[in-house]
Amino acid sequence: MQAIWKGAISFGLVSIPIKVYSATEERDVSFRQVHEKDTGRIRYKRVCEVDGQEVPYSDIAKGYELPDGRIVVLTNEDLSQLPLPSAKSIEVLEFVPADQVDPLYFSKAYYLAADGPGAKPYVLLRDALTKTGQCALVKVAIRTRESLALLRERDGALVLQTMLWPEEVRSSDFAVPADDISVRSQEVAMAESYIATLKGDFEPERYHSEYREALEELIEAKVSGLPLPEQPEDQGESAQVLDLVAALRASVDAAKKRRSGSDRSAADGGSGKAGSRTASKRSTAKKSSAKKAPAKKASSRTTATKTSATKKSAAKKTTGSSRAKSARKSA
Repeated sequence: MQAIWKGAISFGLVSIPIKVYSATEERDVSFRQVHEKDTGRIRYKRVCEVDGQEVPYSDIAKGYELPDGRIVVLTNEDLSQLPLPSAKSIEVLEFVPADQVDPLYFSKAYYLAADGPGAKPYVLLRDALTKTGQCALVKVAIRTRESLALLRERDGALVLQTMLWPEEVRSSDFAVPADDISVRSQEVAMAESYIATLKGDFEPERYHSEYREALEELIEAKVSGLPLPEQPEDQGESAQVLDLVAALRASVDAAKKRRSGSDRSAADGGSGKAGSRTASKRSTAKKSSAKKAPAKKASSRTTATKTSATKKSAAKKTTGSSRAKSARKSA
């Protein structure tokens, strides 16, 4: 993995050389713009609107437009002369509790790796943050953009979580409902019951993107010439909710069924091969017992027939003997 930034953490009088690596990656399916008729790639040309000529990338500069329409050109040399102490150093401003920072400020996460002799002071800072339960509020400039950031520990590594500036976070006043909107205590109780039904520990590995999987199946079907995947049935638009208590009660029931179904699936999946082997053994036992059942029935029928024949033979012998005795007496 290639480092995107290299510098040092200024921890008091201690300097910790580090390398910065992106901690996340997006897994979206990417598309290219093509001509539908012949799948030719669509290319864009950088054309100057003044002379209409195509401009090579080396001649393109950064321009800032003034309110009156004039353009101020800034070269790379101009930008390199800016007084930016955080360009190569992560400066610790103060230490703050993590739960005091609203996640709304978070932007992007990076892993910090110790560089060369920085391993020991790296471990020192990491362990100190862990034991005190604090995060380091820092300033850092990555790719010509300076931002606030948090330094915290995660799974034995230091994470740099860049943040937005306060003026970049919009106010929520426009989204707050009017003060005259109120809900009944029964509605709040049902909402709390619904939350309690779906309450659990945060386990992100249990979830996945169904849209991305469906998109990959669609692409595979197109490539292989197979029938396209069937579309799920349209559930239709949900009607306007008039009775919140009834709607929440139905939601609680549905959540309980879904939770019990997921628990069964987890139990089946957790058994793995052993579960499949057990199921196979049960299936084999059922088949063998089904095969043996007729044989047992036939055997019992044969035994019954023999017993009946024996009884009839004994009855005949008894009848013949009694007849012979009566004949002797009469003689």
